[in-house]
Amino acid sequence: MTPLSVVIITFNEEKNIGRCMDSVSEVADEIVVLDSFSTDRTAALVEQMGGKLYKQPFTGYGAQKNAATALASHDYILFLDADEFLGEELSKSILAEKSRDFPNDGYLMTRLNNYCGQWIRHGSWYPDRKIRLLNRKKGAWSLDIVHESLVPAADARIGLLNGDLLHYTYFNYDEHIEKNNRYSQLSAQMMFAKVKKARLFKVLINPFWAFLSSYFLRAGFLDGFNGLVIAVNVAHLTFLKYIKLYQLQQRKKA
Repeated sequence: MTPLSVVIITFNEEKNIGRCMDSVSEVADEIVVLDSFSTDRTAALVEQMGGKLYKQPFTGYGAQKNAATALASHDYILFLDADEFLGEELSKSILAEKSRDFPNDGYLMTRLNNYCGQWIRHGSWYPDRKIRLLNRKKGAWSLDIVHESLVPAADARIGLLNGDLLHYTYFNYDEHIEKNNRYSQLSAQMMFAKVKKARLFKVLINPFWAFLSSYFLRAGFLDGFNGLVIAVNVAHLTFLKYIKLYQLQQRKKA
């Protein structure tokens, strides 16, 4: 049976890390946590639960996860954020693949998000498929400043696991709005660095399309009031990143 490392990066995650580590107890041969000098009880909890704790200053999400990858003992790695945990079916799926010595190089899994206490099963947030289990010889994390992703090698064989990766996103609407502001700024900076343009039709059309796709085409309305809130916030995030990109372009011209 091929051994599996679980890798988690943390900063002040005392309310989440226990649940996350508990959920991988049956699949993990080791749990590696790279902490960015938390000021709460995160580090103590990791050590109490038998995790391998390392510390370094935060260098960006992708870079931090690549650094944590190098600390793992095994090539096959399951990457989790501290506010994520394995659903029962997903845990069984991973165990089944592990017993077969992981016939694929990596695996997609469906992420189910909890929004203000409600599991969101429609719209642009589901099925939020992510590659989170990968042979480290077959890929690495991107270094994008926002929305980093695990990028597999061109020849990597990628499978799909049954079950959901469960994720707690926002506990109230204020958190969502605040994150929209932060992420839109980072997204605008990333697009600006890639020489993308904030043309007027994108400022007008892209937010409208984001709402239409999330709420109607992907049936976000089936999630009730929170489905509407999410769709509006998806459009709002899209609008913010394009007007901030426009502002960066204007500053460059000045």
